[in-house]
Amino acid sequence: MLILAFESSCDETAVAVVRDGRTVLSDAILSQVDVHALYGGVVPEIASRKHVEAIAALSDRALAEAGVTREDIDAVAVTCGPGLIGALLVAVNFAKSAALALGKPLIPVHHLRGHIAANYLAFPALEPPFLALCISGGNSMIVDVAGYTDMTILGATRDDAAGECFDKIARVLGMPYPGGKAMDDLSRGGDPNKYPLPRAKLEHELDMSFSGLKTAAVNLVHNAQQKGEELDLPGLAASVTAAVSDELVPRTMEAARRTGRKILVAAGGVAANRTIRGDLERACGASGIKLYLPPLSLCGDNGAMIGSQAYYEYLAGTRGDSSLNAFANLEI
Repeated sequence: MLILAFESSCDETAVAVVRDGRTVLSDAILSQVDVHALYGGVVPEIASRKHVEAIAALSDRALAEAGVTREDIDAVAVTCGPGLIGALLVAVNFAKSAALALGKPLIPVHHLRGHIAANYLAFPALEPPFLALCISGGNSMIVDVAGYTDMTILGATRDDAAGECFDKIARVLGMPYPGGKAMDDLSRGGDPNKYPLPRAKLEHELDMSFSGLKTAAVNLVHNAQQKGEELDLPGLAASVTAAVSDELVPRTMEAARRTGRKILVAAGGVAANRTIRGDLERACGASGIKLYLPPLSLCGDNGAMIGSQAYYEYLAGTRGDSSLNAFANLEI
């Protein structure tokens, strides 16, 4: 089954052709990073306009790279949420038009389900049940994946996402957007114990909070600037990264203990972070848990992951029609 999949939830326009949920025939992506770097973060209105400009030509490119025609497509899939509402609407409306024109079924896909499904593309033998740690600029949560479309949130951030924390601190430091990668690069060789930073403790032990960490780091930077003191920037980046990892990894291991799951997958842009990947590897090795870390190319937003999850949504009977809308917030 060939699925033409669209993704436009933030600042990447992506179109892919995926066969049977596991084989990527093409994955065309147009990033807007250079545009938004001028503003230190994503400007929603600009993102939406850039999606409009790119999506038609990118669709033709995806089909050409896959070596298929419009007539070969069996279904059309699209991210319907969560994300920037204006950006989402571009792909949702384009996908609805494509499905109507081709006379093919339309499959709405949750963005985070897509991130989890990226692991199916990288690891063809992977099957549920397993735990998933979903960490990105907009979301941080631990998900019990009982089946391809049967998912339960076990713990989630109460406020900021891990990726947002990295981005905001990087911006205060005057680092380029996207801040997550810049912080990861800067932290190499830094002392993770250089600056004492808070770790949240919540009544619900699997939930997370990153707003306090973000505020503490930002205040530390501002105080140093006001006093004319020089900061150890690699040490600060390493300390922030260690604090984020200390919120994510122990909670994930506790979720594995409670559920008895012996397989863990990471998903989302923050899963590309070198320190977090290493901490997960060590923790899983000590706990006898099989860990799947997606390649860096599948950590960020892409159309292939949407095409992968769409296959299983299709088998489960998920369908959309001309009334399909986009949602800035959407339960997994």
